[in-house]
Amino acid sequence: MNISLMRLFWLVWCVITLFGTFSCSTKEQAGHVVNLKYSPREAEMKAYLMVYFKDDDHSLHMALSNDGYRFTDVNGGTAVIAGDTIAEQKGIRDPHIYRGPDGTFYLAMTDLHIFAKRDGWRDTEWQRPGEEFGWGNNRGFVLMKSSDLIHWDKAQVRLPDAFSGYDSIGCAWAPETTYDKEEEKLMLYYTMRWGNGQNKMYYSYVNDGYDSLLTPPKPLFEYPKEVSFIDADITKVGDQYHMFYTPHDGIPGIKQAVSHAINKDYQYDSTWYDSEPEASEAPNVWKRIGEERWVLMYDIYGIQPHNFGFRETSDFIHFDDLGHFNDGIMKATNFSSPKHGAVVHLTGPEAENLAAHWGLEMDFD
Repeated sequence: MNISLMRLFWLVWCVITLFGTFSCSTKEQAGHVVNLKYSPREAEMKAYLMVYFKDDDHSLHMALSNDGYRFTDVNGGTAVIAGDTIAEQKGIRDPHIYRGPDGTFYLAMTDLHIFAKRDGWRDTEWQRPGEEFGWGNNRGFVLMKSSDLIHWDKAQVRLPDAFSGYDSIGCAWAPETTYDKEEEKLMLYYTMRWGNGQNKMYYSYVNDGYDSLLTPPKPLFEYPKEVSFIDADITKVGDQYHMFYTPHDGIPGIKQAVSHAINKDYQYDSTWYDSEPEASEAPNVWKRIGEERWVLMYDIYGIQPHNFGFRETSDFIHFDDLGHFNDGIMKATNFSSPKHGAVVHLTGPEAENLAAHWGLEMDFD
């Protein structure tokens, strides 16, 4: 078959799937057109996967739901990946999962163990002196990618290793992944500070292998007060990007900024979007499958035991309070005290495969 005919077949294939199932990209190698990757539509989604961690083990946990209301830990509350097997500090925090435009799953985590001394991983409270570099100081992330949520490519990514002049950063926390269509690149955004200074939100582009940063940190947003602001979470709805985040402006909680661009021009909104009297952080927004409704989930770390809070919206202005796990309609069936979670949609086969791997019986019809 000659190359012209192959190109014609590729063009027909992309036209057929323009509004549906496949993400089409090409690369010519020795006369072959390659890299047609499957990207499921929302109509194919049958389940929700939640990733989270626990202070007890600083490891990765996963929970599945077939309705978006009842979540069951796939491993009975035990971690699916131990933090000490993947992180420089022998623990992870703040996991976030994202499905790329080619269907690949990208999992980003903070490389940090705040109880490493207690657990025998180091002799000091922090990796570096707290007086100089602050609470929970660290320098990088754990990045992992997978096509099946079971087998993962893993990388430790440290900002000082990637770029000169970043040895003095005090933290690199709460990384999240998205895709910048204009740049045609994966974008990682995160919280960073210099020394023991103000925590702010930044972004970098990531290579296709998801194991190194391509660009040094650039500011994502500026808060109007000289306070720390952390934990950005970006969701595109229509032609707008809704970024929820946590300012330490009084009792920490959840605010929103909106832009028509993915990494600039976010407009400040003074409204608090959580409904908690105690401190909250780590917002994550996920869509209810087949509905024009979105759930704002966040970590209420100011209560004991820790729990997630939930609010629901159809317009990102008015929010209905859904309460916390197990004191409202949202249920955690076999786990408690989750920390800093994120949710992604799965197809039926993806969910069934993951559940079967961990011995969980659940229907995803």
